[in-house]
Amino acid sequence: MNHHMKDLTAKVVEGVMTRREFVSRAAALGVTAAVANSMLAGAAHAQATPVVGGTFRMGIQGGESTSTQDPALWASQVPLAIGRWWGEPMVEVTADGQLEGLVVESWEGSDDAKTWRFKVREGIKFSNGQPVTANDLMRTMERHSNEDSKSGALGIVKGITGMRTDGDDVFEVTLDIGSADLPYLMADYHLIIQPDGGFDDPTAAIGTGPYVMEGYEPGVRATATRRDDYWGGTQEEIAHYDDLELIVLNDATARTAALQSGQVDIINRVEPKIAKLLDRAPNLIVENISGRGHYVFIAHIDTAPFDNNDLRLALKYAVNRQELVDKILQGYGSIGNDMPINAAYPLFDDSIPQRPFDLEKAKEHYAKSGHDGSPIILRTADVAFPGAIDAASLFQQSCQAAGIPLEIKREPNDGYWSEVWNAQPFSASYWGGRPVQDQMYSTAYLSTADWNDTRWKRPEFDELLFEARAELDVEKRKAIYSEMGRMINEEGGVILPMFNDFIDAISDEIQGYKGDPNNPLMNYYAFKNTWKA
Repeated sequence: MNHHMKDLTAKVVEGVMTRREFVSRAAALGVTAAVANSMLAGAAHAQATPVVGGTFRMGIQGGESTSTQDPALWASQVPLAIGRWWGEPMVEVTADGQLEGLVVESWEGSDDAKTWRFKVREGIKFSNGQPVTANDLMRTMERHSNEDSKSGALGIVKGITGMRTDGDDVFEVTLDIGSADLPYLMADYHLIIQPDGGFDDPTAAIGTGPYVMEGYEPGVRATATRRDDYWGGTQEEIAHYDDLELIVLNDATARTAALQSGQVDIINRVEPKIAKLLDRAPNLIVENISGRGHYVFIAHIDTAPFDNNDLRLALKYAVNRQELVDKILQGYGSIGNDMPINAAYPLFDDSIPQRPFDLEKAKEHYAKSGHDGSPIILRTADVAFPGAIDAASLFQQSCQAAGIPLEIKREPNDGYWSEVWNAQPFSASYWGGRPVQDQMYSTAYLSTADWNDTRWKRPEFDELLFEARAELDVEKRKAIYSEMGRMINEEGGVILPMFNDFIDAISDEIQGYKGDPNNPLMNYYAFKNTWKA
């Protein structure tokens, strides 16, 4: 039997037999599916030569009829996943936290980190055949720094005081305050380089990515075809599929069923409560990885009753974090501490005290708040995060035990990211995290950031953020970030009970998958770095 299994394994590695066929043949030899998959895993995942061709089909939660292909406005998973197909920022952050050049091939900063020069990759072209120039980079940055663009990257480009080009291949940025992390900020997924910055038509889906759009129906479906002239390499080297298809599947049951039936090859946001069960299926693999992603309840601190810090503290003490990690995440995550930074970030301060679940303190702060006892409305939906409805219900129960009148309002999935998140004063949401603390704080907590979804606007916090950017001494910088974290923990509008693992599920025919702590679906690059055996 061992000889036969070795032959069968070799056939899968060589691409002449699918995994499904392998499992079926193994069963005929008396080998269980679990054992067969275990025997195959090492050999199959070590396959050196990717298979070229075929269609990669994704079933993704996080798409709406209001979704757009304007990178400035991307606020959920589907637009981002599609945008990775056709567009690229200047740089990208790798799974191990390093920077990799995409549209630019190199970058260099001045000694004070106030001036940065980015060299455009030689020979790179947009999908319309137009060469990429430094002016396209500058115009892209100009558009995203324009208040009218409503860009999600507005916060991170606010410190730029000057931009210029040096010939066609060098883009130079000048900052009012030095920033050692500026190249990391340029990896923000909103900052897709577009012809003339996207001023003419930001939704045209013309970029430097490996695929070109074929069809797009917001909130329903998208398709794309591989470019023959992709700068990144031949189809044998990278972006191995001929075609891509994305189906919007916001319902968790429908998403799982689509994967089990073979309608799609990969899904995001596997619900933790079914992850272990799904992983036992003979033709599927569940992949999870911890990182910087977090699930939150966000309150606008400039809107009553959330403008009262005692009320905010009452809500924070009323959250049973461990219960949410156990019951909602099923262990696929860790407790949070009402600040967006955890040990996955460089310069994290683990001495900041963990806020406990304390009903007595919740009651005390609620009484001090002087709240009139009227319902406190928390808005949520299935798309807010996996298990968001149940999490809100558990939160409501613990609040009731503290005498806090929390009321849940379930909102439609469609339109949640445009009509509820960052619009209503108290709602459930998620953040994917960012590679460095500066980017996380600049995107969501800087006073001028368009995505400041808690309305945290403190001049002293902004000053600390800018001071940290310019501080090149690591220990001093860590101390500044610690002070910032404590401020948000003690006074912020973010109730952050848990950091979530990213949980994806894939067909066992998909090879090359490696988890990425930056985002699910291999930082949404699964289409680029996997292949179908």
